[in-house]
Amino acid sequence: MGRSPRRDLLAGLTVAIVALPLALGFGVASGAGAEAGLATAVVAGALAAVFGGSDFQVSGPTGAMTVVLVPIVHEFGVPGVLTVGLLSGLLLIALALAGAGRFMAYVPAPVVEGFTLGIAGVIGLQQVPAALGVEPGGAGNVLAGAWQALGDFTLHPDPASAGLAAGVALVMLLGARLRPGVPFSLLAVVAATAVAGLAHLDVATIGHLPSGLPAPSLAFLDPSSVPHLATAALAVAALAALESLMSATAADAMSVSERHDSDRELFGQGLANLAAPLFGGVAATGAIARTAVNVRSGAASRLAALAHAAVLAVVVFAAAPLVSGIPLAALAGVLIATAVRMVEVASLRAIARAGRGEAAILALTAGATLAFDLVTAVIVGLVVAGVLALRQVARTAALAQEPLHTGPPPGGHRKQEQALLAEHIAAYRIDGPLFFAAAHRFLLELAETTPLRAVVLRLSHVTAIDSTGALVLADAITKLRRRGVLVLVSGVRDEHRRTLDALGVLDALEVEGLVLATTPEAIARAEHLTDATHPKTAPRTAR
Repeated sequence: MGRSPRRDLLAGLTVAIVALPLALGFGVASGAGAEAGLATAVVAGALAAVFGGSDFQVSGPTGAMTVVLVPIVHEFGVPGVLTVGLLSGLLLIALALAGAGRFMAYVPAPVVEGFTLGIAGVIGLQQVPAALGVEPGGAGNVLAGAWQALGDFTLHPDPASAGLAAGVALVMLLGARLRPGVPFSLLAVVAATAVAGLAHLDVATIGHLPSGLPAPSLAFLDPSSVPHLATAALAVAALAALESLMSATAADAMSVSERHDSDRELFGQGLANLAAPLFGGVAATGAIARTAVNVRSGAASRLAALAHAAVLAVVVFAAAPLVSGIPLAALAGVLIATAVRMVEVASLRAIARAGRGEAAILALTAGATLAFDLVTAVIVGLVVAGVLALRQVARTAALAQEPLHTGPPPGGHRKQEQALLAEHIAAYRIDGPLFFAAAHRFLLELAETTPLRAVVLRLSHVTAIDSTGALVLADAITKLRRRGVLVLVSGVRDEHRRTLDALGVLDALEVEGLVLATTPEAIARAEHLTDATHPKTAPRTAR
């Protein structure tokens, strides 16, 4: 942290300017209040910076987490949110100790982009009541809530709130295009607050903010209520892990030589989520937008993220009265613009061009986020992605017939012998994985082979085999032998032996010496046992 303190302090100040309106807005949007957003940004931001696994990560309240916290506030109140924060912190520490960070690589890109798109939609729709200056209704779904707010607005229009929200959003979106390095979010909020004060507009404001962080609080739910929050805590922990590791990965991509430690990052986020609720904060994650600002502002170490938390702490202690006068409509405009900027059109187009399956995963994940909740959306996306991946892998499995002999074609009498041999013996190579998604197709192909005296099954090209594949292989061998066909197996790989031996697939063949190391050996033994060059001789198949 002592390498480039000036650069780090400047970067931290820049991030704090960007983070202030976001922390306030996400605190209000979560239902826990603006002070909860600030407390989270200060406490969680500092602890995650020290104990996390990335030098450039900036943590705090995020829009994605807000989506998960809103229903918890509605059902259990603020104590429920604090309890969930503690439980999710413990779960994140457990995930870190279990080494779960490496599994982030298995989340498909369409799922990530899909729930990011869905979250952007949810955040934008959640801000409609505040942006229009109407009280949020009791609708359980954001689409229904936004529609209800539009209906209330037509009956009792509030042009002042709508104008402030639209103005802040437009300034942020246009400013980001013209001058990306200028903190237009803060400038727009300051301007909106000044306009509302000078014009004496009747708009709702943040209201009272404590002049300092709240004292450590134990206003949590009764322990008997904890089991009811288990699902919510799992959702919060899963989201915190996913978003934090995504953010850290993005920081690696934007920097020259940074490589984060996934498990340490989970540990740092766990400690941050344990501590934030003690000061009235909500669950926190690594924030992609703030982390990107940190890297682009020239941050060189963790000092930048610590400086960001320190600047926000100064705001809490020294400028609470000024912050209290910010109109809620202005913060709604900030979050609407943030939601719009979350949508990466180029990424969506790239995934859509990658194939209909990828586009379907993205669309289903985004739709499930809007219609249900984030956890359901991720599960839907992962299940659909898994099914499509299995389908694609299953297509790589194939059954191919191999020549019985290599080298130049023979001539004369030997050529006639080989032609006769090919009528009675066939060698088949099984390529790719032999597992539940592809095994039955393999059995059908093998069952359709023409009547033969002997079949050699070459297994050296099988990449994976599960119990279903092994049982189907055993069934195919049994059916061929019942038809009087001699079955030989070659090239069994050592890593597949355990599954095959556990199910006794090759036991009978092993006893009869019909399992050989190489395919040429198996073909030679089949020639010897069937005497295929003498068609009047009956095949001597093993019983």
